[in-house]
Amino acid sequence: MLYVVPTPIGNLEDMSYRAVSTLREVDQILAEDTRQAKKLCNHYDIDTPLASFHMHNEHHRVEGWVAELQAGKRIAQISDAGMPGISDPGFLLVRACVEALIPLTVLPGSTAFLPALVASGLPCDRFYFEGFLPPKKGKNTRLEYLKASEETLVLYVSPYKAIKDLKKLIEFLGPDRPACLAREISKIHEEFLRGTLSEILENLQQRTKIRGEITLVIAGNKSA
Repeated sequence: MLYVVPTPIGNLEDMSYRAVSTLREVDQILAEDTRQAKKLCNHYDIDTPLASFHMHNEHHRVEGWVAELQAGKRIAQISDAGMPGISDPGFLLVRACVEALIPLTVLPGSTAFLPALVASGLPCDRFYFEGFLPPKKGKNTRLEYLKASEETLVLYVSPYKAIKDLKKLIEFLGPDRPACLAREISKIHEEFLRGTLSEILENLQQRTKIRGEITLVIAGNKSA
């Protein structure tokens, strides 16, 4: 049995009772970063063995873990924060289990884009989750496609590329598109910047350094 277990995106107290008990009861935990996972495990007195399973090794390790599951092992997969498979490792092992008819269950839990979407004040009855924009090649093509979307757009943004990405978004979506930048959700320095894309960009440009995980929620194209 494979258990896909979401972990807190900030505040460790957001861990569910079921998630804690699952991580205690399985035979093995596959973690994106074992050092990060160790902090979580220490906080909840979880002593289940940890193994590294991330984007750089999952392609050549997935078959081995499928074999372990077929042999009867109970394995949980976690990422550093949030739901595995949502802009994090997770898809490959889930797909392999589906193909091999291995039972799996996904525990409900935290992911950054839902709190950001709801707190944005923008319509959230219909939305389009883009995740991270392509780093270079294909970015313009994606933005050309996204600019016509009538649904609220949700993107993940690296703090190191926030200003650059906002400038690109303004180029394609326009400076006056309403948006909300959510930063450090559920952490001590949680912040929501609401306004137009140009206003948010101006705010960030006045900062000496941009820190933390960022989710950007953008209003859909009302003229589409």
